[in-house]
Order: sequence, then C-alpha cells, then structure tokens
Amino acid sequence: MSELVKARLIELEQDFKKEKSGGQTVEVQFNPETLKVTFANQLVQPQGGDQAAGNTGRQFVGAGTTKLALTLWFDVTAMTENAVDDVRRLTQKVIFFMTPTKDQKDKKKMVAPATRFVWGSFLFDGIVEGLEESLEFFGADGKPLRASINLTLSQQKILVSEFKGDGRVPSSPGQAPLSAARSGDSVQSLAAANGNPDWKAVAAANGIEDSLRLRPGQLLDVRARTFGPSFGGSGGPTFSTGTPTIAAPQLPGLKFSVN
Repeated sequence: MSELVKARLIELEQDFKKEKSGGQTVEVQFNPETLKVTFANQLVQPQGGDQAAGNTGRQFVGAGTTKLALTLWFDVTAMTENAVDDVRRLTQKVIFFMTPTKDQKDKKKMVAPATRFVWGSFLFDGIVEGLEESLEFFGADGKPLRASINLTLSQQKILVSEFKGDGRVPSSPGQAPLSAARSGDSVQSLAAANGNPDWKAVAAANGIEDSLRLRPGQLLDVRARTFGPSFGGSGGPTFSTGTPTIAAPQLPGLKFSVN
C-alpha cells in the first residue's frame, strides 16, 4: 500500500518563481475533503455603449482570476507525536501565510506572502486572500483543542493544469474485464463474440472442463490466448495468458489431471 500523501503550504519567493530558502512550510494534519477552484474574468460595460445590446456590449478588461477554497482541520487530541495542549499552536503556522511582510523591492510597502498549496499532483500558487478560523472543542481549562480553517487563495491569472504523460492507468492484476455468459452460451461462442478464436486458451484460463455448457451469468476472461509453443501434441505443455495449465503425459493404466 502506498504511503498517504499529505497536503502542504509552502512559502515562495515574492516573484512566485521558486520556494523561499528558509521559508515557512506547513504539512496539514488532515487532508481536505474537497478543493473548490473558481475561474473568473472581469467584465464591464464599455463607456457609451449600447445598454440594450446586453451581453454583446461587454468586453474583457484586465487579467482573469483563479481562486482556490478549502477547509483544513486540526485536532490536538488526535496527535500521536509531539502533542500540544492548544490547537492554536498548530493553526498559527497557517495564519502566517495571511500575515503581510515587507516588500523586498520597497521596504515601505507590505505584501502578503507568496504561497503554494500542493497536494500530490495538484499545485496552486497564489496569495491568501481570506482566512476564517473556528475553534470548536475546548478542554476543562478552556484551551481550544480542535479547529477548522477556511482558506481562500487567489492568483491574478487563469491557471491551467499541466499533466505529464498520456494519463492512462496501467492494467493491474484482478482488474481484467470479464464477460457474462448467457443461457445457451458456450466458451466457443463467447470467445468468438469477443474476437478471440483461441477458445481452448479461454477454457484453460478459466478452469472450464465442459466448454459447451456454461452457467447463465458465469463470468469469464475471454482475452486469454496461447502464446507459447506446443510440444509433443496433446501431451506437451500448453501456455496461455490466463492461469497456466500443464497437460500431464498419459501413461498406460493411469490418468493424470492437473487443475
């Protein structure tokens, strides 16, 4: 089983080109249940335009905007390592990305930290536009133990997802498509209907002894084909893409069967 990938918030350089050396990085305690991505363009009515024209009188102005909204949960009672007594000790690391810092080009100005949210193949670079923290569970001493943070990040452009490869999922054992037999079907007819003339390999791969009689609803892998050489006629080994079977040699007075 593959290891669970945790979402992270990473501080970037102010030009958004790379991660900031020595910057803040936060790994979420629980991965969000949903990610909501919103794309928007700013539209205005041209000055002096025809108001009656409706939508045809609009024009695009400026760059588009992409926003990401998500909810993060924190619970100190669920911590198994380095447990703390107040959930705000965890959430303050997220609030950091909302806190303005001095502009590197103009020290008199304050800017929001450039932030990257990454979770597996999902990546979003922007600034934290809004943050809402809810403290929802308190200990006997009044300290909050559980919290949720609604986070909104924005970027002043339409972000387009980039993918590598063709995205096809490789076949895995146990995921082969199966065909269901109908009343009156045989291995021969079912294999032929699915474009496979090698009905013997289909019967061998599915462990079927009577190829002419199938139970209605019986599931078969009809893709099996003989791919290896056959030696010694009926007494030689036979190979198929399904479960390999070996026909045992016939000796006088003895009969062997290998299942």
